[in-house]
Amino acid sequence: MLDDVHAHAGGVYLLAPDEPVLEMAVMAGLPRAFAAPWERIGLGAPMPVAEALRERRLIWVSGEEQMANRYPRIAVVLPYPFALAAMPVVTPDTEYGAVYVTWPGHRPPELPDRDRDHLMAACERLAQRLERAAAESRPVGPEPDLLAALPLTATLGTLGAVEAARMVARLPYGLAALDMHGRISYVNPVAAEMLGLPAGTLVGTHLWTAVPWLNDPMYEDRYRAALISQQVTSFVALRPPGDWLSFRLYPSTNGLSVRIARARSVSEMTHAGPRPGAGPPRLVTMSQILNLASALTEAVGVQDVVQLVADEIAPAVGSTALVILGSHGGRLHVLGHRGYPDPSVVERWHGAPLTEPIPGAHVLATGVPAFFDSWQQLEHLYPRRRGTEDGMASWAYLPLIASGRPVGTCVLAYAEPHPFPADERAVLTSLSGLIAQALERAVLYDAKHQLAHGLQAALLPSSLPSLPGIEAAARYLPATQGMEIGGDFYDLVPTGVRAAAVIGDVQGHNVTAAGLMGQIRTAVRAYTAVGQSPAEVMRSTNRLLIDLGSDLFASCAYLRLDPGRGRVVMARAGHPPPLLRRPDGRVRVLDLAGGPLLGIQGPVRYPTSEFALAPGSVLALYTDGLIESPGVDIEDSLADLGERFADGGDEPLEELADRLVGGTATAEERLDDVALLLLRARTPV
Repeated sequence: MLDDVHAHAGGVYLLAPDEPVLEMAVMAGLPRAFAAPWERIGLGAPMPVAEALRERRLIWVSGEEQMANRYPRIAVVLPYPFALAAMPVVTPDTEYGAVYVTWPGHRPPELPDRDRDHLMAACERLAQRLERAAAESRPVGPEPDLLAALPLTATLGTLGAVEAARMVARLPYGLAALDMHGRISYVNPVAAEMLGLPAGTLVGTHLWTAVPWLNDPMYEDRYRAALISQQVTSFVALRPPGDWLSFRLYPSTNGLSVRIARARSVSEMTHAGPRPGAGPPRLVTMSQILNLASALTEAVGVQDVVQLVADEIAPAVGSTALVILGSHGGRLHVLGHRGYPDPSVVERWHGAPLTEPIPGAHVLATGVPAFFDSWQQLEHLYPRRRGTEDGMASWAYLPLIASGRPVGTCVLAYAEPHPFPADERAVLTSLSGLIAQALERAVLYDAKHQLAHGLQAALLPSSLPSLPGIEAAARYLPATQGMEIGGDFYDLVPTGVRAAAVIGDVQGHNVTAAGLMGQIRTAVRAYTAVGQSPAEVMRSTNRLLIDLGSDLFASCAYLRLDPGRGRVVMARAGHPPPLLRRPDGRVRVLDLAGGPLLGIQGPVRYPTSEFALAPGSVLALYTDGLIESPGVDIEDSLADLGERFADGGDEPLEELADRLVGGTATAEERLDDVALLLLRARTPV
């Protein structure tokens, strides 16, 4: 497959049995350690292979900039110029996994048709082979690192090769060869002298671990950059006490050639150098933490944090199940959990006092992590305590500490006995700090979110009144950005045999806009109750906004309904025109006379218009959030709304309301909130 499309590297992921997780089965062209953060990927994760399988389509990323925009988690760990294609491995009835391939550098914005056809055909053949293997009960499992078995040295078996070695030895600068894993397979005498170690000691070792003063993650990063981008990279390093050396790396698909020379412009160079006594850099650990830290920055609410830990951290560390615990009023609260076949074993923790001797409460109270390799270890410290019998075999209880205080506990559970060596404990403890910061932000966001929604619910009518001759339905959708609260409102006010319908939009979608909206809605109801005409209601409301001294303005449409006579009187203050669907299915835009926005200027006249509302007709009152979206002409949006209104006008009103708010370009990503009020004139019985 790689040769057919001239790709540089690639890999195959297979779905794990009974888990929504993709596991790496094969990787070719690059060391498997490069993909360590993504050995296991949750099927819901925002990663190309997961997205390709979820959507059953090819995913194309043409270069570094597009990768940063669409998949920032990959770009953080691998910030190098390369292109990537991911394809699903599926049959019409079964999903097996996904394949990805990469090319160095930048590629065209669109994958060439020839390459697309080759890749999709290869994936179809792979799916058929997996289908046959499943039918024949032949197991298909992960392959070892395909590059691990490559020889470290080449045998010089010809006279030409011997002469080449002699020639290299005579050159006045150092030369070395690295394999795909960064291990030294050849070094000439000058390079060995510059590095300060015998050639026999260097061959077979990693350059950055064999040479103490090269023990810095930056140098390993240059090696990765060269292999992935297939571009020449370089760096300078200080050889104690004061000699600067220049390293230039020339990559190919089977390794790297390194040229070492004394650097010339020493005075222009600045470099922190390795920390004394630092151990070997751990590429896998650093990559995992970078990837997971990037993922956790995307979490908004508490459930987002739980889901990200389930999708990103649990698969990376091999955990089967997890629980996130918090505390309130001196008691444990289960904030979320994943992976437990029986949720009741987790829910037993909910409400447990923090003083109760169970590991979740003890870790939260003390801030000290606890690791249990087996059930026997857990039982020894917490014999027969509530919640310890959850069907798992090993546990890591990680305290979530943010801003110097515990905010919760993360419990990672393993179905099989799992040892926790010191380096893994260090990684898990580091990850717990990242989770804690995300959880602290999420808890605060959820609290503000609940407060905002409570305010919004209090300011909008909880239900619409039943009116003779009028059927009504309404919808309110908050903006999807910010606190999801806004200034859009609607109301339906009975006034004897008649009624008043009002819809409005206060500038902004925040708490201030919502508060002013509540004042306007209350005022409109009061002016209606004392019998003011539509024009008078608009004038009075405008005067109120000016008297309040608010910097915000509002649009409004006020309709006095007389279903007995089949007439409507409307006054508008800068509001989008309602739509009227007649019984014959034709839709009219009621762009009738109106006045300026409320709160803009002092005494102003608001003209009224009267029109017929025949039995079976439907009125649609809406705010501009329903028809405005970036990059879409408002006239086109209004025409599209009118078409859907015409097509669905005979549906039950609740279904029609869902159709109108769910079929726009703003249905999922809304920069503004949306209000909709539908009114249907009933046919007399």
